[in-house]
Amino acid sequence: MSKKRVLIVDDDSRNIFALEHTLRVKSYDCLSCTSAEDALKLLKSDEQIDAVLLDMMMPEMDGYEAIPLIKAIPSHASTFVIALTAQAMTGDKEKCLEAGADDYISKPVDVDKLLHVLSQI
Repeated sequence: MSKKRVLIVDDDSRNIFALEHTLRVKSYDCLSCTSAEDALKLLKSDEQIDAVLLDMMMPEMDGYEAIPLIKAIPSHASTFVIALTAQAMTGDKEKCLEAGADDYISKPVDVDKLLHVLSQI
């Protein structure tokens, strides 16, 4: 079985570092970028991405805008998108799912929950 490739999109490099470290230890192949624009460019050029961990609150383009654009890329229409957000208020999960996310994890990230979600792709 080949390693699953995960794209981490977060405007805070500390979050990327922590997530990459955690996932690499669990044998995931990780790519990362700090903006939704860069993520879209990468997804258009790199076919093999199994999941996207997407910070929902970023400057320029947030996750709510980015998810439909990711899903509109033909080769990534069914790519699993996990919304990551510090917004854990009532209704935030539903808002993320309505935007097209396949799952939702609040920050700080519960590693066990993240690994469980990723194990299903």
